Parts: sequence; C-alpha cells; structure tokens
Amino acid sequence: MAININIKIKHKRLPDNPGVYFMNDARGRIIYIGKAASLKRRVSSYFAKRLDVKTAEMVSKIAAIDYLETPSVLEALVLEANQIKKHKPFYNILAKDDRSFPYLIITKEDFPKPLIMRGHELEQIGVNPFSAKLSGRAKNEFLAVFGPYTSARSLNTALDLVRRAIPWSTCDVHVEGKKIKACFDNQIGRCPGVCAGAISKTDYRKIIRQLILFFQGRTGAIKRQLRAQMESASEKREFEKAMSLRNKLYALEHIQDVALITRDESRIEFAKGEQLIDLNSRIETYDISTISGTSAVGSMVVFEDGRPNKSEYRKFKIKTVRGTNDVAMLEEVLRRRLAHKSWPLPELIVVDGGEGHVNRAQRVLYEYKINIPVIGIAKGFDRKQDRFVYDKSNMEIARVAERGKELFQRARDEAHRFAIKYHRQVRGRKMYSSD
Repeated sequence: MAININIKIKHKRLPDNPGVYFMNDARGRIIYIGKAASLKRRVSSYFAKRLDVKTAEMVSKIAAIDYLETPSVLEALVLEANQIKKHKPFYNILAKDDRSFPYLIITKEDFPKPLIMRGHELEQIGVNPFSAKLSGRAKNEFLAVFGPYTSARSLNTALDLVRRAIPWSTCDVHVEGKKIKACFDNQIGRCPGVCAGAISKTDYRKIIRQLILFFQGRTGAIKRQLRAQMESASEKREFEKAMSLRNKLYALEHIQDVALITRDESRIEFAKGEQLIDLNSRIETYDISTISGTSAVGSMVVFEDGRPNKSEYRKFKIKTVRGTNDVAMLEEVLRRRLAHKSWPLPELIVVDGGEGHVNRAQRVLYEYKINIPVIGIAKGFDRKQDRFVYDKSNMEIARVAERGKELFQRARDEAHRFAIKYHRQVRGRKMYSSD
C-alpha cells in the first residue's frame, strides 16, 4: 500500500538516505519522531504492512511528514534522541513508559566517563530525565544527560563506534608510586591512558568535551577542533601528535555504522499496550552451574531489544558458599552484581529456579531498596512443562510472564549455556593444576 496521497511530504519525496523523520497531525503537532537508515524505506513501511492497534491509530492521524537527513545512522540516532527530548511527541512517550527509556549520562569526577541509566534510576536520585536543562541536583552529579534513546542496545553500539574516534577511560586512575599497568583498551587505542598516568586531568577533560559535543549533534565543531589541533601540532613539528589527531579525524569521518542500520530496521517490536514493563529493555537472567558443590560458578546474561547483548554478559566464580546450595550461590552472585554501581539496572530479572530462588532474589533486592520484578523458571520435562514462578498477586507481572514466555525461556537457556561453559573452564583448570 502506497503512502496516502493526502499526506504532505517534504519536497514531495523521501530520500534513500539516513535521517530522522517527523510525523505531524492535522494541527501541525509532531506526534512521532523516528530514525532510519533509509528514510524512504522506513517511512514507507508504515503504509505497506499490517500494524498493531496503537501504530495503526498513529498512522491514521498523520497529515504531514517532515525529515532531516544526516550523514550517518549514528548521527540520526543522536538527532532522534535530542528531538524527542525537545518535542516530547505523544506516540513516542506512549510507546515506552518514559521511566524506562535509556539515557546517556557523563559522570562528574576527575576523569569523567559515559554511563547508561534508565529514567527511573535518574528519578530515584532526584533528576528529571525529560528536562531540557540540568537542575542543580543534576549538575552536582553529572556533566551532561542525553536522551531519551529508543534502544539501549543501539546506544551501546553507538558508544562503541564513537570510542574509536573519541577514546575515554573506564579503568582505575593510576596511583603515584605504584607499578604502571596499562589496560587492554589503552593498548588498542580506546583509552587515553588514565590507568597508566599518561594523560592529565586537563587534557582528558578536552576529550570528554568532544564526546559531549558529539552527543549534542555538533560533529562539525569536533572536526574543526581536531583540524586546528592537527595544524598546530604540525607547525610545532610535533609530528607524532599530529598523526594521532589525523587518525582520530579520519575515524570520526569514516564511522561504519552498519550495526546500527541492522538494528534500526530489524528491531523486535512487542505490543506494549498499557503495561509498564518493557520487554525491549534490559533483562538480566541468572543461572548457577556446579557438580556436587564443586567448581561452582554463576552467570549473568543480558537481553536487550529481545536479543542477547553478549558484551554485557558477566560470569562469577562462587567464593563464599560451600557445598550444594544454589540458592545461596544465587544470593552471592546478585550481591556482587549489585555492588557494581556503574552497571545499568535491568527492567526485569529472570532466574533459573523455583520459589526459593525467587524469594531469595527478592529479599536481596529489598535490602538494596531496589524495586525490580523477578520471574523464576522451574524446569519441567520439556519446555512446555516449564513452570513460571512470580508474585501471582501482581497482575502486571502475570501479564508479562505470559507475554514474554518464549523470550524468558531463550534467556534462561542462554544463561545456562554460558554458566556451563564457564563451569567447564574452571573445572578444567582445577584438574590440570592437580595433575
């Protein structure tokens, strides 16, 4: 089905290029903003396939379509987030509870770093994530807050792509007098050397300012800065520095955002309706692997946008529990996980186990004053016999458990696979050391 001829389209055409599109209603109000690898293909898709009820309702109200082209999908992702914050379109906010949107924050410390936080996490520390300006409280905590973004996975991919051109540090600061040990990221050019004492606070702040400029959509300003610095270094005959700046400029101008294109056009959509738990958000799943209490390990796998995000997987070697007690082992894993304040909190936790596992997980979360729903999957003879364990009095969790059943089973299977793999590695090392 072609686009309705009564809908006004900018320049009467949709380019086959990356960009951000704006859906306007008959009163000229922006009702939806989206990004695309191809504006032509993405916008046309709204009129060429069966839609869920909410999307069909939105499409019926479209009177005009505007767009802004961008040089890359990565820059479209940045522009989309800034425009959603500026205009707060009705259907963008309806599609996802605004408290679960992912945001990019830049920490305020000697050596700042970017982190991803959810809207509800920002609200818990008194920061309004939808405010165009940083409040006094926010300024005390962060240098900048960007978002909302529509996908945490795409945001992680964007950060990975940008870091090749604008490197930052996530490692510990080098302590004077201690042996210098550069991190792996420093060795491959993704960390400027905070861990090795190779960069001053002043020079590091310049890098962070460039990162902030990028997520403000001011890529041109960064390129001008790099060119000016490169020319200055050449005039001073600092040729090694000039070459490094040239490489950064090249990396910025040639970002290959194929990964973002793929995710932009094949993202799994879950009909959300009025529910508050978003299955496209971060879901963490835990499993314990052991044989008679020996070589015990735990795994944490992360699903975002309905798919595994392996860069976020974590594994834990059990340290405090002796004997066969996988409930206690799960508690240890959760406590160690929650000790990492920089890891974003999930929308939902899934555990491989029954009532005992779910109750213990809920108790740990309660102690940490964290409100995250927990669903357990008690194994049956086959997948059809799996029993889902959760708070039956909570109708929202009951609906989510039914709606996301297959997703949760896939996540459970992946956590099991990851745990077994690590368990075999640990057991193998023990057997080798005892020979």
